[in-house]
Amino acid sequence: QVQLVESGGGLVQPGGSLTLSCVASGFTFSSRWMYWVRQAPGKGLEWLLAINTDGGSTYYADSAKDRFSVSRDNGQNTVFLSGNSLKAEDTALYYCATGEDGALSDWGQGTQVTVSS
Repeated sequence: QVQLVESGGGLVQPGGSLTLSCVASGFTFSSRWMYWVRQAPGKGLEWLLAINTDGGSTYYADSAKDRFSVSRDNGQNTVFLSGNSLKAEDTALYYCATGEDGALSDWGQGTQVTVSS
């Protein structure tokens, strides 16, 4: 029943910016931490960001610091990922995820971000 649907990906120039959205349904959104994870071509999953239930606390992987931010709108059941100064190495499939007790048990289908000239 849990569904997470990412959108907003696409082609962006190096140095550009992009905002991704993830719309959630099938659970009480405001009771769950949300996460962003990405997977570059041929690579494993890389955790980027976490945000707590009310958005007051956020956590960043080293690879996400300075250039990425996460926010949420509990009224719209949506979590956002914003990136700027994007680099070629940011090219990846970006997923949002959630779960209970620290587990990332529910995942979206992903949205592709390609950073290229």
